[in-house]
Parts: sequence; structure tokens; C-alpha cells
Amino acid sequence: MDIRRVSFDHPDAVKLNDQVQAEYAARYDDEGDLTHLDPAMFDPPSGLYLIAYDEQDRPVATGGWRRQETNDEGYQDGDAELKRMYVVAQARGLGLARRILAALEDDARAAGRTRMVLETGDRQPEAIALYTSSGYEPSAKFGYYRHHEASQCFAKSLTDSP
Repeated sequence: MDIRRVSFDHPDAVKLNDQVQAEYAARYDDEGDLTHLDPAMFDPPSGLYLIAYDEQDRPVATGGWRRQETNDEGYQDGDAELKRMYVVAQARGLGLARRILAALEDDARAAGRTRMVLETGDRQPEAIALYTSSGYEPSAKFGYYRHHEASQCFAKSLTDSP
């Protein structure tokens, strides 16, 4: 697998984002994630967006982080927010999400971020298992879905040893 830095509006990123939105819509019987995401939010040094490609150069996994600071949505100074972690069905179980997650954590740490935060939903047990097994702990709710019952928020210190 080849993990590459791309822009959030790269055609492969758009393709995978459409797929993850369809999965969110199916799991939650709604229109998908309505969080506003501007491609510039993922431009270094304020963020990063990654895509993993398989041996046939097909995009199979994605994830990014964006800078956050204290605001009325519950973020704190120094936060890096994980967004759009996704692995296509045929590439699941290969450790791609874990590799992308580690690369995003390393990059956010290098950019001076002190905490990685993420929001997922209670109908994504695979995501919750990945994050808790990677050292994430439940946190106070934040972000667009902070008032939704299905929302599950997690955080991990980036100042501890990786």
C-alpha cells in the first residue's frame, strides 16, 4: 500500500468521501455527515489529508486532520480533529485505518497539536474499536453533532510518547 498526501478536493478524495457519506446515510438513515469541511482546512500546516492506494493504484482508504482551537463547539486550544477516516469494504482488515491514523497523529504532533479528537457514531462499532484500541478515551462532546444522542466523542493526548 502506498499512502499519499493529497488535497481534500482531489478527485480520489471526493470519490472516497462520497462513499463514506453513503455509508453514514445507510447506517444512520439520514443524509450523511453535514459538518462543513473546506478543503483549505486540511492544508499543511493546519491539517493533512491522506489516501492509501492499493497495488493497482486504486484509492482504498482515507483520513485527515484539521486544526481546532477553543470555540463554542467545545474544541480546545491545540486540538487536531480527525475527519473522514474510511476504508473501502474490500480493503478492510488489512490494517490501513491503523496506519493512516498513526500517520495523522505523527503529523499533527509535528505541527504542534497537543490532542487528537474525533467524533463518531454509536452505529460504527468498528471505528470505536479502532480508536479505543489506539489509546483514545471518551471525551466531552464537541463539534457539529455534540447535541445528538448517537454522537460519541474521543480524545488522545499527542504530548505523551507516541
